[in-house]
Amino acid sequence: MRHFLRREKPAAPTLTEESVHTRTCTLLAETLPLAFTDQGRGRPYLLLHGAAGPGALTGLAAALASAGRVVLPTHPGFAGQPRPDWCRSIRDLATAYLALLEQLDLHDVVVVGNSMGGWLGAELALRACPRVTALVLLNAAGLDATPASGGITDPGTLAPAERAAYAFHDPARFAAAIRRPTAEADQAAAQRAVQAYGGAPFMQDASLRPRLPGLKLPTLVLWGESDRIIPPTYGRQFADLIPAARFALVPRAGHFPQIEQPDTVVAHIRSFGG
Repeated sequence: MRHFLRREKPAAPTLTEESVHTRTCTLLAETLPLAFTDQGRGRPYLLLHGAAGPGALTGLAAALASAGRVVLPTHPGFAGQPRPDWCRSIRDLATAYLALLEQLDLHDVVVVGNSMGGWLGAELALRACPRVTALVLLNAAGLDATPASGGITDPGTLAPAERAAYAFHDPARFAAAIRRPTAEADQAAAQRAVQAYGGAPFMQDASLRPRLPGLKLPTLVLWGESDRIIPPTYGRQFADLIPAARFALVPRAGHFPQIEQPDTVVAHIRSFGG
């Protein structure tokens, strides 16, 4: 599984330390600049954010860093980060993050993905990279919708107040926890990235369903029981397709259980172990 990293005469990647926890690197023959936070020590976790941006996972990253090493990349196109023209799908992102794991020489990695990041985590896990040994899906997207599983609601089609009601069990308390870019250019770039990665139909890949039974990793599927963006029935079907998956509902949480019920989510992840 080395061919996708294009390791024939690889150019030496550059890596610089911008601050205590924030790093930048270039990947894939220096065609992809990437920013990520890196904190803690111990078993590594790779955290993959969704369309809400990396801010939706910063609290979880800090919590997991108390007992492990946590790497949280910002996907190209988000938070002012450049996105090369060739980086236009979840599969492209999976290739990039496998290259990141190799560059950082991480082993025994637990991949944790929320929403679109869960789809990305599943795609990455399906590459059967020996560096990755467990998968955690938090209200993951990617699976094609069926009448039994329910569909995916595009938050971009909802008014802000309605969007919060769909995404959170307690929107009055938690809606402000998702910080959107303030610069119009960054907002537009993030939206273009979501459209590129999410595809059409929105956040669905029809090829994922027949491939998921081949995912051999221990997998924990956590779902906020109040999620109206992607309903729990969708999550149960996701888990049913993965042979070594365990499904658990998170009470009093919506699409971002790691924000509304962080202690519960962290306890599940740590007890799961993989």
